[in-house]
Amino acid sequence: MANRFVLNETSYHGAGAIKEIVTEAKARGFKKAFVCSDPDLIKFGVTTKVTSLLDENGLAYEIYSNIKANPTISNVQTGVAAFKASGADYIIAIGGGSSMDTAKAIGIIITNPEFEDVVSLEGVAPTKNKCVPIIAVPTTAGTAAEVTINYVITDESKNRKMVCVDVHDIPVVAVVDPEMMASMPKGLTAATGMDALTHAIEGYITKGAWELSDMFHLKAIEIISKSLRGAVANTPEGREGMALGQYVAGMGFSNVGLGIVHSMAHPLGALYDTPHGVANAIILPTVMEYNAPETGEKYREIARAMGVEGVDAMTQEEYRKAAVDAVKKLSADVGIPADLKEIVKREDLDFLSESAFADACRPGNPKDTSVAEIKALYESLL
Repeated sequence: MANRFVLNETSYHGAGAIKEIVTEAKARGFKKAFVCSDPDLIKFGVTTKVTSLLDENGLAYEIYSNIKANPTISNVQTGVAAFKASGADYIIAIGGGSSMDTAKAIGIIITNPEFEDVVSLEGVAPTKNKCVPIIAVPTTAGTAAEVTINYVITDESKNRKMVCVDVHDIPVVAVVDPEMMASMPKGLTAATGMDALTHAIEGYITKGAWELSDMFHLKAIEIISKSLRGAVANTPEGREGMALGQYVAGMGFSNVGLGIVHSMAHPLGALYDTPHGVANAIILPTVMEYNAPETGEKYREIARAMGVEGVDAMTQEEYRKAAVDAVKKLSADVGIPADLKEIVKREDLDFLSESAFADACRPGNPKDTSVAEIKALYESLL
């Protein structure tokens, strides 16, 4: 079987990289941008860092901001209508996963109108055309949506998140500028950073993992482990490290999938609007313990990448525990809650477990599971 790997056409990294948006827009002959950015980023002047560059260089644009933290079918459909009315020929997505996921769905539907119901995009949709060209500018260090073929849209009528996987949705250009992330508050920095760590760890142990993806994931674990505490403290080194680490993780997991940490986190976001990174961070250590028997020697390398010393002298049981403990320590150090007691209602456990089992990320989990086992994992965190 051939292993496929899909990445951006072009990416820019480093402080001041947003200036290259102008370079790319002009070089590609784009005429008008449809700027997707959420209301808070507009309110706090983050979006302006990009639109001011467009203004200075005479590049036309229109802003679309009807985007929720967990973007909905309605957000996408109103965005499609707004794009059609704007006369734009490309999209600039500025924000975290919410802005970029909304932009991807809009861009796909514009070029593949038979999927305008949005629901039919769930899973691996048989789209035929590349989406509207997207220049993706992340403002959080976590989702790596700027380099992935994935996006997630919430179906509010069913209280569930739809995971969409499509090689046609990947942005043509990623602009990863740590200065665009400097305004993130500590809580969001911690949550998105732990999301990135979850991507790296789940991608490393997923059933689809292979040598090329392993290379990205181990390096991402190392960079994130060294950088997240500093990023939460808003140091330049921490911000730069997380900007890179989350992108490297995205290069890997986009191509090999994830596991039941994400499957269990998605329903929490859909039902309770729980921040995705917080849900992942709380669930990750418990699922790592559950998956350990199916991971061979990989936890030794996770522990090593996280800075644990003496792993080569450890028994399998010891290095597996060391890897889990290192994740717990990092999560605690950046202020993530240790359990789901303040989030999950017991009466929702059956719905959550069934939703998690049906989630598109579940088949990639290294250990085959069941609704009952997922329910037991949720219960262990209450």
